[in-house]
Amino acid sequence: MDPRALGLIVVAASYLVGSIPFGYLCARFVRGIDIREHGSGNIGATNVGRVLGSRWGLLVLGLDAAKGLLPVGGLAPLMLDRTGADFLHWQVAAGVATIVGHMFPCWLGFRGGKGVATALGVIVCLGGWATLAAAGVFLATFALWRYVSLSSMLAAVAFGACQLWLLQPDPFGAQHWSLAAFSLLAPLMILVRHRANIGRLWRGEEQRYERR
Repeated sequence: MDPRALGLIVVAASYLVGSIPFGYLCARFVRGIDIREHGSGNIGATNVGRVLGSRWGLLVLGLDAAKGLLPVGGLAPLMLDRTGADFLHWQVAAGVATIVGHMFPCWLGFRGGKGVATALGVIVCLGGWATLAAAGVFLATFALWRYVSLSSMLAAVAFGACQLWLLQPDPFGAQHWSLAAFSLLAPLMILVRHRANIGRLWRGEEQRYERR
């Protein structure tokens, strides 16, 4: 099959994997509720943890991260030529599609989560050192202020900045331009999805995370 056709199949499959609403399904299974009608109304791990308890939130966190890990680290290498010049670009496209799938799942009327956990799975495959930097920023920020939203946004920005720095001196060269673009796009997507949280943080109304 034509490599471009295979790449497009991988991207489409990545979107479908990303759109699996584990938070919604977990709430239905555990308590028979629609998680979108409880707490913040989000289907992500943080809201699941608040509504159902921390262990269920951690389960959804792991599953949502696996959604990002599987297409980029599993499906793309399995179906595409890893030695090809465009392999990284297809991996990045698969990662973006997976995050978009989580944010806008076709199964839930395109109303999904904020993409942080799924993005984590993606960046584990795409940027090891930058991922460690992002994790460090998240843990430090969360330990200080207990705001998941603030920690997530700062971690996303830290990943992008660190990854762009690691790609110097030519981040947008032919070999790595897609990863550089992802390093700008992914944090921007996450910031946009957190715009309501930004407003609450500004007004001092954002809820701190407390274990249940």
